Amino acid sequence: MMKSNSSFGGAGGPFLFAWRYFKAKKSTHAINIIAWVSIVAMTFGTAALILVLSVFNGFEDLVKSLYSTFYTDIKIFPAKGKTLTLTAEQLEQIRSVKGIKSYSLTAEEKALIQNGENQSVVFLKGVDTSYTQVAGVDENMVKGSFNLGNEEYPFVVLGAGVESALGIQADRELLPLLIYVANRNAGSHADPITAVNSRNAATAGTFVIQQDFDNKYAITNLAFAKSLLAFKEDEYSAVEIAVLNPEDAAEIQNSIQKYLGNDYRVLTRYQQNQSLYAVMKAEKWVIYAVLCLILVVAAFNMIGALTMLVLEKEKDMSVLHALGGSRNFIRKIFLSEGLLLSLIGGGAGMLLALIIAWLQINFKLIPLSGGSFLIDYFPVKLKLSDFLLVSATVLVVALLASWIPSGKAANGEFSLRSE
Repeated sequence: MMKSNSSFGGAGGPFLFAWRYFKAKKSTHAINIIAWVSIVAMTFGTAALILVLSVFNGFEDLVKSLYSTFYTDIKIFPAKGKTLTLTAEQLEQIRSVKGIKSYSLTAEEKALIQNGENQSVVFLKGVDTSYTQVAGVDENMVKGSFNLGNEEYPFVVLGAGVESALGIQADRELLPLLIYVANRNAGSHADPITAVNSRNAATAGTFVIQQDFDNKYAITNLAFAKSLLAFKEDEYSAVEIAVLNPEDAAEIQNSIQKYLGNDYRVLTRYQQNQSLYAVMKAEKWVIYAVLCLILVVAAFNMIGALTMLVLEKEKDMSVLHALGGSRNFIRKIFLSEGLLLSLIGGGAGMLLALIIAWLQINFKLIPLSGGSFLIDYFPVKLKLSDFLLVSATVLVVALLASWIPSGKAANGEFSLRSE
């Protein structure tokens, strides 16, 4: 009478056989070599996947922190045109929304700044006194101070790229800069002299955040900017808002949008930079897919090792069959063998990745060449989700690689009875 699979150790029987086959000496030494080659490939593939994903996490956090210095939690734009109108009542209503920490009114437009023969096209941004509570530009000053003056005696704070283009030292420049902006009230056939407004402004300092901002922005006080741009009293370019808890930004956004209506666009920080974040995620997944090819190479080695092992253990399979082992049981043995190889290789790879990441985080062993970035080393941030993703990938690759050899073992030349 055929014995049940319980006689081979129950649910753990296949894995027990797989473990014994892994430890046992093989008659063909090449089987051991190929098996260890597949383990080593799995180790380095796993480690490479985790480390690259962790470096992308580090860069993503770094970029987000840089952009969060300039882009606020929530920003209100006009739905059409370049300006919006907000009454004192509307501003008070915005202030009363639960969860808002502070807001700042801004006026922004392209301008030409001239210093003698040097000139630069910039975005002139006027901000009120609450701006330092919603953005972090003042915390990134490298020269001078974040002093914007007033309408009568204005100062500008320049991005480092703008300062360089103008050929000045913003913290010690004695002569004022000349700022030109288009006269929005001038007609299309206006005299060239009256088609632009111009004012002088002194420099107070320089900030360094990121090239997208450093090369484009000059910041001044709101009253001066509105006067130069000929804005009305309740007319602005945008309202920038800081919230108490960033996780509540979407809910606060909905509350503001509901109150203001469709004449205004209310965007979270993610929505203000949606294309940037989408590109970063796409790059991460492309690199992940490319590095998975290392695991595919390991899978081919695993197929070879398991196929040779099946041929070597053909007599053992016949004996197991004679003792009552079913096709499914024999298939599970070699599936377990493949999973065992992947567990050893994947586990070693994760341990290797943890060690390298810890060394990089604490000792900055791998430098970032070029010298044009804010840091001189590769940033690393480990995430549990990456470990789970890579673990699942390794297991799937191992199962797919083991399926063909295990099927050959279950349906080999030796005769097996059906279950």
